[in-house]
Amino acid sequence: MNHPLFTQLRRQIDEAITFHDLKNARLWVAEGLRLSREKECPGEAMYFRAQEAIIAERFKDAIDLLMQALVFNPADGAAYNDIALCMVEMGRIEGVLEIFDKGIAVEPDYATIHHNKGWFLNKIGRPSEAIACFNQALAFEPERVVTWENMANAYEEQGRIPEALDAYRKALSFLKESQTGIRAQLLSEIKRLEDKANLFP
Repeated sequence: MNHPLFTQLRRQIDEAITFHDLKNARLWVAEGLRLSREKECPGEAMYFRAQEAIIAERFKDAIDLLMQALVFNPADGAAYNDIALCMVEMGRIEGVLEIFDKGIAVEPDYATIHHNKGWFLNKIGRPSEAIACFNQALAFEPERVVTWENMANAYEEQGRIPEALDAYRKALSFLKESQTGIRAQLLSEIKRLEDKANLFP
């Protein structure tokens, strides 16, 4: 990436899509496209066009655009990350882990790709490996709410209810005041697990 604003915009888009705030995601994508034209960064333009396609659920188009972005920016871990996620959305599970690993190889300190690799591993029934990935993501971004939440899911998959509760409480502690919907969801999950712990002490 050639400009620090690209990093900020990518982070904002990622967070907005994660929390289903598509209105702001579209605004930041438009700003990314404008800035990429202004700074003459074709790789960034391809990346932000891919984000448009992801928001519109045109996942094949997004993969094509992300592949073009990688021609310009071969060390763009986010492009690999998004290719892997688009593959999952299309039901193409084969090769997803390899794509995540390629992204990690070129950008090992990118927390999001460690998180999403963990999310995928948990989704396919490998919670122990998922937890290792979540811990790696948290080593780079210790206050990453969605990673603590997914960590809780993986612990619950293993029947480790106290650890799951701790992870949910961590997620809650790092939430912004404005994230009221997510706060309510996390409180509901904590209550559910507390009730479960009381039923099966």
